[in-house]
Amino acid sequence: MINTEAWVLHENRNSSNENGSHNGNGSHAGKIDLRLETFSLPDVKEYEVLAEPVVGCWEGNMSHAVTRRPVDICKLRRENSVVIGNAGVVRVLKPGPGVTLVKEGDLCLVFCNGSWDEFGYPKKIYGYDAEGTVGLLAKKTKLHERQLIRIPQDSRYSLQQWAAFSLRYITAWANWKVAYGVWKLYAGETSYSPSVWGWGGGVTLGELLLAQAAGCSVYMMASSQERLSLIRQCGIQAVDRTAFPQLSFCPERYRAEEEYKRQYQESENAFLNFVAQQTNCRGVSIFVDFIGRPVFRVSLKSLSRPGVITTAGWKEGMDLAVVRALECMNWHTHVHTHYARYAEGIEAVDYAEKHGWLPRVEDHMFGWEEIPTLAHEHSSGKLTSFFPLYKVNAA
Repeated sequence: MINTEAWVLHENRNSSNENGSHNGNGSHAGKIDLRLETFSLPDVKEYEVLAEPVVGCWEGNMSHAVTRRPVDICKLRRENSVVIGNAGVVRVLKPGPGVTLVKEGDLCLVFCNGSWDEFGYPKKIYGYDAEGTVGLLAKKTKLHERQLIRIPQDSRYSLQQWAAFSLRYITAWANWKVAYGVWKLYAGETSYSPSVWGWGGGVTLGELLLAQAAGCSVYMMASSQERLSLIRQCGIQAVDRTAFPQLSFCPERYRAEEEYKRQYQESENAFLNFVAQQTNCRGVSIFVDFIGRPVFRVSLKSLSRPGVITTAGWKEGMDLAVVRALECMNWHTHVHTHYARYAEGIEAVDYAEKHGWLPRVEDHMFGWEEIPTLAHEHSSGKLTSFFPLYKVNAA
């Protein structure tokens, strides 16, 4: 057995699938019960490596885990305690005897497939719902060699950028490849470039940068001035969401509250008019939506004919309703992906190094002792950074 220091999440025996309080702004607040303690992991097997995390990036799935929404992952994994964290950079300490893809001393980004099917598509995610995995909130961990991708030798980019890249940008790469492929199959030879819009955070930003590189016109919505500024710095048209103050759809309130319904319709109509102005009345060719139910209705209404709505996750609301007949008649395709295949991770890293497609990250990183603060601030919606970073071991 290997003992290490880790921030550990324990099973909440009183939790349910909807545990946690909602703050009304698309985020959840509540007690963050991460405990710093000694954690044991089994010895390295033939195709595994022992590694030490260097820099981690806090992901949305980590906030899902600590707020136990939509599930308590300890109960889901049937484990009393788990260590989460699935985006970042690690250093290889000890490869197993069968390992050929990495060697001792290599700096690698984490490729977070926890288990995969015969095609290489992920079934579960390392450091989240994959049983037995120990995430990056530990001073030492072990991974399968196909859960690591070596950072290019003499890379022009920082470890912090690669840490931010590892989950969000690889997800964006795989999702964009499918969504854009569908659009091109639909549209054939067109006289105009597709219009690509996005709701969300770091994955959406990465995907829109790929759309921009493909010659598309790109727009991204945000409400904080910090995020709007970063979007503009990336050359993307920033859309201030506060111009549409009631654009958060709740079907229960829509049916029950006349004033809410009126205010929502006013914001929705304003947004649709804005889309029409920006797209010469064609609508959005590809809508990247990592939010979910609050914006799904207006996203569908914004789509062109044909059009693609695409996602690889959600922030709010897993259950969505559509009128299938309308979606068929409007030639709308709904693309759903989940992270990536290993070969796609390799492709994404190669493209990033050659073309500079990496996140812009802040200088600030949370310290090891500040992990609970980071968890609370991200879960309660207080952070404006798309890529919140934290330090584990020395670089």
